[in-house]
Amino acid sequence: MTMNTIEAIKTRRNIKQFKADPIDKSKVISWLEAATFSPNHRMTEPWRITFVGPETRAKLNHKTDFGGAPLVLLLTSQGSAMPIEQEENAYATACFAQSFMLAAHSEGAGTFWSSMAAAPRMREILGVPEAEVVIGIFGVGYPQEVPPAKDRISIESKLTELP
Repeated sequence: MTMNTIEAIKTRRNIKQFKADPIDKSKVISWLEAATFSPNHRMTEPWRITFVGPETRAKLNHKTDFGGAPLVLLLTSQGSAMPIEQEENAYATACFAQSFMLAAHSEGAGTFWSSMAAAPRMREILGVPEAEVVIGIFGVGYPQEVPPAKDRISIESKLTELP
């Protein structure tokens, strides 16, 4: 499946239920590699990816087990002693997340992005170092169903012009 960028952005959804079909890890790696081209200040590439295995996943005890996704990964951002750099790292890693999700979507896969991993107990289970910022934990697989788009607020209502 090929789609242009605007179509990919407008049709990507957070998937709530996945097919049991396994997902080829080499494809996931290729989507992650594509995401490394996301904007990041001074080429810091602050993202950290952890594949979450079945034992750890069971300890997380997610209410829907990530919709039955065949693969779960954790995305964190490198910390910094300088608050502005920590923010820049988190912003860059959020861009990485969006690029990864769009790459997966463009090839027919889906993702479920959850912030649950930021909770102290979840950070502990996942072994997230104190200095790192949790961007999210992602279920990855082939969607059982793609939900329809929800209405968006008109962009015009968000625009301001300065003199």
